Amino acid sequence: MTLPPSPDRRGLLLVVSSPSGAGKTSLCKRLTGEFSELGLSISCTTRAPRPGEEDGREYNFIDRADFEARVARGEFLEWAEVHENLYGTPKAAVMERLARGQDVLFDIDWQGAAQIRAAAPDDMVGVFILPPTLAALERRLHTRAQDSHEVITRRLARARGEIERWPDYDYVIVNDEFDAAYERLARLYQAERDRRVRNPWIAAFVSGLFAQSP
Repeated sequence: MTLPPSPDRRGLLLVVSSPSGAGKTSLCKRLTGEFSELGLSISCTTRAPRPGEEDGREYNFIDRADFEARVARGEFLEWAEVHENLYGTPKAAVMERLARGQDVLFDIDWQGAAQIRAAAPDDMVGVFILPPTLAALERRLHTRAQDSHEVITRRLARARGEIERWPDYDYVIVNDEFDAAYERLARLYQAERDRRVRNPWIAAFVSGLFAQSP
């Protein structure tokens, strides 16, 4: 879907978080596939690629020394250590896209979301994805078969603490049925695009309406 263009529009930062296995990555992929105006922020990470992932597509895969050097230079909009790996969002590219009126989607954890909220509170929209049950979360982690048993155990142990961060977000979606959860996410994204504060062109448009001859 291509949304109607809006002149002189400021973009938004759509941040989607969840415990591992709750479905945020699948929801984000579908959203960016439907809306061409929304681009996924490509983070840097020190973790190894999972099967099917490519460098520069899902993540920029770098080593810990390179990551820590970038932190020291202040190059990340946000960064965090999650499950023994480092993740971070390059700052310059994101802020340039925002100023051009482009929307940026973040598939990140609550730590990164908090940093983006602090850095750009007027531009961020936060969405937290909840699993219907913790048992369903465990089944999904085992079903996707992307992590070892030890990694899955650690992810489940941390899920409760991650879920407790839900009050920090603007919206909460329970991903019980994927299509229904996606429709809610897509609707709220479109509504946030239409907020008055993100569309300063409207004032001039209305003045133009009044200037027209009856």
